[in-house]
Amino acid sequence: MYGDAETVRKILTGTGDTWAVVGLSNNTSRAAYGVAGVLQRFGKRVVPVHPKAETVHGEQGYASLADIPFPVDVVDVFVNSSLAGAVADEAVAVGAKAVWFQLDVIDEAAFERTRAAGLEMVMDRCPAIEIPRLP
Repeated sequence: MYGDAETVRKILTGTGDTWAVVGLSNNTSRAAYGVAGVLQRFGKRVVPVHPKAETVHGEQGYASLADIPFPVDVVDVFVNSSLAGAVADEAVAVGAKAVWFQLDVIDEAAFERTRAAGLEMVMDRCPAIEIPRLP
């Protein structure tokens, strides 16, 4: 498991409420759309990051993490594992506090780099599953 229960709890409750969701678009059939909605219901500000820079769930989208003009606390990653490491590196570069790789998004080298840079990180888990479990 990449991210113990304490790390999951810390990211969901203590890291901050601004979540950049990489891969989030207006495609309602994609998991990112539903997960972003759950995060909003639990009080998180969701910032869509997608090449189309669409407004999703009422929030302005951006083409990249670097384009977001305000601090981001958590970067939630909905891209293929082969692309996820670069996103984690961008999260470090923009000063995020944590990175969350979604279910089936696994890059062990990126996990190690991100943790070594001082960020919290969870991999192969879903915040929409974890957040309702919190006490």
